[in-house]
Amino acid sequence: MGVAGSFPGSAGSPEGPVMDRDEVDRALARLDAEHEAVETSLLALQDHAGRRLLEGAELTGTTRDRWAVTDQAVSRLWSYFDAYTAALASARELRARRRWPSRDDLSELTERLQGRCVTVAGSPAQAGAPGSITGPAKLSEQYSLTELVDRMNELYASSLDMVVAADAVWSALPARIDLLAAELGRTRQLAASVGVRPGEHPAGDDLERITAELTTLRSQVVSDPLAFWRTATGSSAPGGGRPDTERYDRAAQDLEEVRREIDAVLTVRQDAELRLGRLRDLLSRADRTLAEARSARGEVLAKIAASEVPAVSGPPTALQEQLATAAEYRRTAQWHRLSPLLESLEQRAEDELHRARESLTAVTAPLAVRAELRGRLDAYKAKVARHGAAEDPLLIERYDAARRMLWSAPCDLRVAEQAVLRYQHATAEVLAPRVPNQGGPTDRRGES
Repeated sequence: MGVAGSFPGSAGSPEGPVMDRDEVDRALARLDAEHEAVETSLLALQDHAGRRLLEGAELTGTTRDRWAVTDQAVSRLWSYFDAYTAALASARELRARRRWPSRDDLSELTERLQGRCVTVAGSPAQAGAPGSITGPAKLSEQYSLTELVDRMNELYASSLDMVVAADAVWSALPARIDLLAAELGRTRQLAASVGVRPGEHPAGDDLERITAELTTLRSQVVSDPLAFWRTATGSSAPGGGRPDTERYDRAAQDLEEVRREIDAVLTVRQDAELRLGRLRDLLSRADRTLAEARSARGEVLAKIAASEVPAVSGPPTALQEQLATAAEYRRTAQWHRLSPLLESLEQRAEDELHRARESLTAVTAPLAVRAELRGRLDAYKAKVARHGAAEDPLLIERYDAARRMLWSAPCDLRVAEQAVLRYQHATAEVLAPRVPNQGGPTDRRGES
């Protein structure tokens, strides 16, 4: 709704100068625009889906109390608007009498447009409600046209705020609760199919609690939506806020946790043997990897000198025992016990295989270093050959020395690495470009 400016005035002759013809016409045009804006807003409020729902709903609590006040405020709004319409029409009629109004006409128009000349009778409901939103109980009220617009704006904002808030809650929560209740029903059926029942399994008790909570929550949302509305801090716009979904979100989260637990039990029942087979395979691969690591450790100790080789642990007997327990749970259909045990075993078996692979990597690290040095030595030899320096005596000597160290057993990696580096440096010296007849020193740097 539009908000007009404020004009001083009283119920007698107007205070201040009398308006001239142009000022009167501008004031009438402005008030006409206000009238149109007010009428549009009131009709929109009248047709608002939230207001129609509030009229027909059985309300309780905060919503019932606020709707009683808001309903009176809406009725009062129409009374104000009728009085405003009549007063504006009267002023326009007076202005239309003469193209050039007289001094008396202008004085009367000034009084009607600026003075508090609009009398609005107090309604019976208002007279009986001294603390209502429409103000203290009065038999009649005096307003100027501008004051009346301001008053209507206040009532409209408070009424719309209440209607929009209730409608927002009704639009957001009941449908979501119904969807969650449907999901709850499907979950209860699944729970019954795997033997999860109240009193026999914690998930069954949780389903009963969630069912009761959703039933209560929906009833409260429908009858008292404003109890689930949170006004935005610092917002003055009508409907500034959001529905409070905390209880719904908590119920949805609880249901999701129960659903995951039931799905786990259902999955266990459907593919328990497959998962047990995977576990056996993981532990078998971990055992084979550890055996390979033990064999590789002996090879490293024999072929690599002065190297610290970590010890290799034995097979995980505790996991094998728990795997046997899991197989017994499957045989006796103890699904609720098998489910958490399988989840724990699967993670621990993966960890065990990862540990075995790390052990193999750590044990064979010296062999990998030796292989890298061999590859580097051969790569530099091939580079020397491409540049036609394969017959260089120094390079032949250093290559042979490095090769003897790398292909002998046991191999001292530190000494062999130094030999490879000496060959690299010699290669760089031999292949470094030389620029003759220059005054400065020759650049002997080469590739490393």
